[in-house]
Amino acid sequence: MTGSSQEIAVGRLDEIDDPGCREFAIGDGDWPFRGFVVRKGDDLYAYQNFCVHVGHPLNWSPDRFLTKDKSAIICASHGATYEIETGYCFTGPGSGRTLRKVDVAVRDGIVYVTGPQSM
Repeated sequence: MTGSSQEIAVGRLDEIDDPGCREFAIGDGDWPFRGFVVRKGDDLYAYQNFCVHVGHPLNWSPDRFLTKDKSAIICASHGATYEIETGYCFTGPGSGRTLRKVDVAVRDGIVYVTGPQSM
């Protein structure tokens, strides 16, 4: 990874479905750091949007990272599924590996993430 860390606002907590996701990018240029926040009740988790199997983004549609029943994160390409709380891949390609966590916090109803500015 290159570049320094930066905190950005992702949006209002009450604008993220429960459970639901919101994508974000930190930095500019050709290779910004891309990630997503998952809301599950009052808890928030954030990860790099990078499949541990082949390295491409997990989603095909904006903000769509969860299985149909919204119980796990899923890679749209090959169906690898990850625990929401840990990012651990428990089925499919990449099993046993874990998504890269990103720091996430809520202040005054706004969700913030802190991560590198580029890949």
